[in-house]
Amino acid sequence: MPSLIATLLVRLALFRQKASKTEKTADALANIFKVHDTQELHDVHTRRTTVLHALPDYLLEEVSGFFRTCVDDMDEPDLWDASVVLLTTVSDDATSPVHYHPVRVSVVLEGDVVVNLPRLADAFLVMFGLIYALHLSYPKGLTNTFEFTQKILLGLDDSKLSPKLQTLKN
Repeated sequence: MPSLIATLLVRLALFRQKASKTEKTADALANIFKVHDTQELHDVHTRRTTVLHALPDYLLEEVSGFFRTCVDDMDEPDLWDASVVLLTTVSDDATSPVHYHPVRVSVVLEGDVVVNLPRLADAFLVMFGLIYALHLSYPKGLTNTFEFTQKILLGLDDSKLSPKLQTLKN
């Protein structure tokens, strides 16, 4: 079984190819990769963050309600309507689509902050574990992203993949 890092690097290469070939997702993916390329350090955390932001765009899924951002010195945004959210808190009011050095990333379930973590990948994994363990529904509009995480990245279920995800696996 290939390592998770190797799988992520392969997916990152696929996302770059997709960004250059399709019009609909090209702008969103190009913006993510532009920010990635400007980073001084390209470590595993940077790559994981890039992949987590690129995957839903690649799968043409809506992430606006799932990935949310707030500034550290401001009040936390109203999350009462949020069933599942990853809230990234940044130190400045940057408009970047991806934040590689956040103050914290909060896992929000049913409108309540459950845990604060230093990196997006850590928060995503904890949030996925909570959803899986508590038998919660995946966020609306991100079913393919979570199915990909469950079945391909984590290998938790051997059932049949949707055609869209089957192309990613191959």
